[in-house]
Amino acid sequence: MSKLRVRPLAGAIGAEVEGIQLANLEDPADLASLRDALLTHGVITVRDQCLSRAEQLALAKRLGEPETHPIANGMSEHPEVIRVWKPAGESAFFGTSWHTDNSFFEQPSSFTILYGETIPPHGGDTLYASMERAWETLSAPLQAFLEPLSAVHSASTAYDPRTTGDGKYKGETAITYTFSESIYEEVTHPVVRTHPETGRRSLYVNPMFTQRICGLEAHESDALLNMLYDHAVRPEFTCRVVWEPGTVTFWDNRWVQHYAIDDYPDFERLMYRVTLRGERPA
Repeated sequence: MSKLRVRPLAGAIGAEVEGIQLANLEDPADLASLRDALLTHGVITVRDQCLSRAEQLALAKRLGEPETHPIANGMSEHPEVIRVWKPAGESAFFGTSWHTDNSFFEQPSSFTILYGETIPPHGGDTLYASMERAWETLSAPLQAFLEPLSAVHSASTAYDPRTTGDGKYKGETAITYTFSESIYEEVTHPVVRTHPETGRRSLYVNPMFTQRICGLEAHESDALLNMLYDHAVRPEFTCRVVWEPGTVTFWDNRWVQHYAIDDYPDFERLMYRVTLRGERPA
């Protein structure tokens, strides 16, 4: 029987999980309960953990298949792990707007596992929003209009060196990138997707990677997407994770967006991120 205790963080999304040590999570009941909490709440936070990179990867492999990012460089000894470092005195730039991790992949990421090692004394929280609640609260006529639509996703807006700066590609920043033409590739996903494990439906567009809705004029697509972006992150659809050293947060990108708040310019912040391969949205 699992020892996990789950306490919701907010009404629509998020929970804190207690009674578990992730470094040696081998009990099948605990692992099943952790996965169930993640599928139920979308975001789960576990505090007071101590994970090495090898232990974080081992944990990820118990939940799925870790993937290597094609642009943001992973660690040399662990390519699947991105060292999300923001030095003191600099601005954060990684994940600092609403998005779903890697929706520009043909098979976008399923779960993300983020471990906090060095945390500022205040600031640096992460916001999460439920795309299931965003979908459920749209009017029936708008749902009917959106259901058959698809949208184009690409890394071009977020990663194009001509618009975001080429310092990241020259190794001049704390997080470095590798350039490839894949930045400009486009993939099409449904605007409304069905979760492959729960069967629940959610919006699947985000301002970081979604470029346009197929079949609409540019001004129509822009207006509709902007309305959906605003609707999707209404406060009642969100929760906020306040980080502490040793906090591990998991989220399900298949129905969750997130936003890393850049409000701690004077402080260092060091995290380690692993994402798991997902399925092609349907």
